[in-house]
Amino acid sequence: MPTENIQWFPGHMAKTRRMISENLKNVDIIIEILDARIPFSSRNPEIAKLTAQKPRLILLNKADLADPSQNRIWMKSFQTESSKSILTNCSTGQGFKEIPAAIREILSEKISRYEARGMGGRKLFAMVLGIPNVGKSTFINRISKTKNAKAEDRPGVTKTKQWISTTLGIDFLDMPGILWPRFDNQTIGENLALTGAIKDESQDLLHLGIVLCKRLRTLYPDALAARYKFDNPGQFEGLTDYELFLQIGKKRGFLISRGEINEERTANVLLDEFRNAKIGLMTLDRLPEESR
Repeated sequence: MPTENIQWFPGHMAKTRRMISENLKNVDIIIEILDARIPFSSRNPEIAKLTAQKPRLILLNKADLADPSQNRIWMKSFQTESSKSILTNCSTGQGFKEIPAAIREILSEKISRYEARGMGGRKLFAMVLGIPNVGKSTFINRISKTKNAKAEDRPGVTKTKQWISTTLGIDFLDMPGILWPRFDNQTIGENLALTGAIKDESQDLLHLGIVLCKRLRTLYPDALAARYKFDNPGQFEGLTDYELFLQIGKKRGFLISRGEINEERTANVLLDEFRNAKIGLMTLDRLPEESR
């Protein structure tokens, strides 16, 4: 099957970059939300460049869908003097009790300076950033206990900035999701598409289904075999990624006339079951051994 160059950069994202730069002076800390299934692929390098001088709290969201052993590795990698990381599920509130204390610990020196000047209890301000569909609006709604932010399971819903007040002594600036104009590594684009950060309507879902087979036969062969009723991963041997994809459709009974496989249905089901962790808890990005 031919490869596909995955890109998606709506016009409002260029505007978002300008808004980030213009509002940095108004915030004390960056809260960067990543998808725990793709911690590297979901980390926009544009955000790192634009906010390099600000301390940050990294939330590895959708941690309940990711590989627990990989969660621990990625969490450790993000711990520095000026940043901390927390595993979260913005839908259920997992990890949320840790967030206010983590923010205050990261900003402890600034808070001490405020207290020395008689400004103890001064409100803190955080900018919330991340790629589309990573859970920013759901985070805002849960942390503020309101429904001020639009939250839908599709990318590109939030289009403008909004300040959200809370009872935590911290106000949050919710910014639209931002991707970057061109992915240097096509694997990054594929991972973003596989997890739904790029609109399905703009993608070839058959291609994505085949890419997913390629990823999972390498990273999680046992889980893939178990879910789709292969005796063992050894049955993948000798099959191309496309042939494996067709075998999955056949085992699910997705047949049309003359015994052909319904490729569209197979791709949709495969992607849906991956995204909802029905195949297993999975992380597509791997940190090199020397970086752990």
